[in-house]
Amino acid sequence: MNNVNLLDVSNLKVHFPIYLNGLFRKVKGYVKAVDGVSFSLDRGQTLGLVGESGSGKTTIGRAVLRALEPTEGKISFTADGTHVDLATLQGKALKQFRPNMQLIFQDPYASLNPRMTVRDIISEPLECLNSFSRKEIDERVREIAGMCRLNLEHLRRFPHAFSGGQRQRICIARALVSRPKFVVCDESVSALDVSIQAEIINLLMDLQQELHLTYLFIAHDLSVVAHISTKVAVMYVGQFAELAPTERLFFKPLHPYTRALLSAVPTINLETAFEPVKLEGDIPNPANPPQGCRFHTRCPYVSSICKEEIPQWQEWEAEHFVACHRVDELN
Repeated sequence: MNNVNLLDVSNLKVHFPIYLNGLFRKVKGYVKAVDGVSFSLDRGQTLGLVGESGSGKTTIGRAVLRALEPTEGKISFTADGTHVDLATLQGKALKQFRPNMQLIFQDPYASLNPRMTVRDIISEPLECLNSFSRKEIDERVREIAGMCRLNLEHLRRFPHAFSGGQRQRICIARALVSRPKFVVCDESVSALDVSIQAEIINLLMDLQQELHLTYLFIAHDLSVVAHISTKVAVMYVGQFAELAPTERLFFKPLHPYTRALLSAVPTINLETAFEPVKLEGDIPNPANPPQGCRFHTRCPYVSSICKEEIPQWQEWEAEHFVACHRVDELN
């Protein structure tokens, strides 16, 4: 894999308006689902995105794919040596660019049309482009089905005839049939059994090597993220708390929130006591986030500056970014 910058996201914001009840539906505020996120990905890398439910992980993925309109920010995508700002693409130009980006959904049961055969499900992205003959579509469907470990006889069947793991392979084949360069995996193994999760993760990693894919991997399971990710970003209430290469983040976390998440991962080491860090209170409302550091309402190391000033996003070590006022003291 070549270290070519594929995706560069700068100051991405996605705010959803809150309307007052009434005839004129005036806007009374905004839900700041994503509020100033920046990251970059090289070709062949995987960025693991973790955080509590409602922190904005899926919103980032959908905004990068332009399934949601970003409120602010720049999304630079490099395809075949051409730099494109996805945030400005509209209409026909956006449709022509979509084959470069795809999404693997969370639920393999709800994301497949029960009235369509597997062949028709996988070929649907190519049919929408109106750029391929039926022979070309059939050849590409058979090729990607084989790479996703599906038999040719499976192409004539309907989704109800398959298990959860097989259905997720169908979803992966559908996402990859247009030969994308960037794929968002939105909780793509969380609905599967543990043994099946391992199979799908290994399949995704094999396909990444064969097709030189770049993943944005959204998950709750930190052990899965550690296995597949090149680097990991920790989200909290619409913002990044920490971003670092996977090994460094797991063995040397800097942010108190990252430490709390890692402490909650179960261990089979009987010599070490399992003592997860208990965070008091609930995650703040993204429509009305607290002043200063958004984590200060639950942080065990909170000080006065945390309640008043927003921490700067700083590179504490090479490629290791964190947003915390007390990072020097705590480390």
